[in-house]
Amino acid sequence: MKSQLIYEAIGRRKCATAKVSLINGSGNILINNQVAEKYFQYNLTYLKTIEAPLKKLELENQYQMIVKVFGGGLNGQADAIKLAVSRVLCNLNIENRTALKSEGFLTSDSRVKERKKYGLKKARKASQYSKR
Repeated sequence: MKSQLIYEAIGRRKCATAKVSLINGSGNILINNQVAEKYFQYNLTYLKTIEAPLKKLELENQYQMIVKVFGGGLNGQADAIKLAVSRVLCNLNIENRTALKSEGFLTSDSRVKERKKYGLKKARKASQYSKR
């Protein structure tokens, strides 16, 4: 039996964490043991987001993607997967780094939700000031 090479990387965004494994294959994407279209509720924006690094390098149908993702919402999860896929492709071939870096795929977006402060209704929303 022939063993396949498996490349893995982790990506994070907001509260979401994604672990992506790339295996030589037909281009199928499995997210938490579901087909990607079903997992992302047939939303094309999320599907295009996770496939963008592969499309940039024209590798769409060469690798099968197996993803374990948890935390956050679908948008944060899609961005976490995109970062993890980009990191895997850099580990796969160092020459991919320049193309992915110029598109901004290797930059993690560090913005997270600001915490709620004591005495306020939300992070910054306060009750209306009354002079008298």
